[in-house]
Amino acid sequence: MNGILNVYKEKGFTSHDVVAKLRGICRQRKIGHTGTLDPEAEGVLPVCFGRATKVCDLLTDKDKAYEAVLLLGRVTDTQDVHGQTLEEHEVLVSEAQVREAIMRFVGDIMQVPPMYSALKVNGQKLYQLARAGKEVERQARPITINDIEIVKIELPRVTMRVSCSKGTYIRTLCHDIGAALGCGGCMEELLRIRVDRFELSESLRLSEVADLMAKGELEARLIAVDSLFTKWPARICTERFEKMLYNGNALPGEAFVEAERPEMIRVYDRTGCFIGVFAWDARKHQYKPEKMFYPYE
Repeated sequence: MNGILNVYKEKGFTSHDVVAKLRGICRQRKIGHTGTLDPEAEGVLPVCFGRATKVCDLLTDKDKAYEAVLLLGRVTDTQDVHGQTLEEHEVLVSEAQVREAIMRFVGDIMQVPPMYSALKVNGQKLYQLARAGKEVERQARPITINDIEIVKIELPRVTMRVSCSKGTYIRTLCHDIGAALGCGGCMEELLRIRVDRFELSESLRLSEVADLMAKGELEARLIAVDSLFTKWPARICTERFEKMLYNGNALPGEAFVEAERPEMIRVYDRTGCFIGVFAWDARKHQYKPEKMFYPYE
């Protein structure tokens, strides 16, 4: 099977667990996920099958949206409620102060990744160092919080929906909001509700995937790879240049009937098979392959 499946990752599973279970359900080895969710988090996890595994990195880089519960008054080593409590404070802030503090985090900000994360420092994952009782200096990284919608405030808890760029840690956002309020905070719950075009309402639990597989209906639920690139115009390569196309060579502008030269195009052969994404090189007057999905295994 080749395509992308919108999977609902349930609590208690790692993202790697989901892939392992799908390999068993679908009897297919070539499967990859598109961005780690913590074991106690749940929600949207796009999973790529077959040739679609080539877009795993592209989906990891997309904007995401979450619904999170922030618990004020508690600071933990993991920045969520599952870690060891480091500090506890009485929550004396008002709802107005909470709203004002949260909205200060909307926009382009710098964020220090948590120790309990899969980021590597000198070849070692941070969470492995943290479990060994070691803490290392981490550099703040630029991220973008596109929007925060405050759904509900029932102090000491705040439920919010966050739309953000890649590389954002919602645990750290909760921790930093708590620090800004002076009472500390950590993440109590996390639900990923969107990854790019993949919505929570369309996601499938593993039990549903198994049921569809048993009925022979799962492949029909896979999302085609080329649907991720519909913002770029489609072009069909002419017969004369198809050999160059299949070999992954750059293509001259005349390989396509259309006279316009968009910056990016998705290219198909004459049978309608999606071959790859190409970028226009104005200096050399040719299209260079950016991401190829041919040859087909």
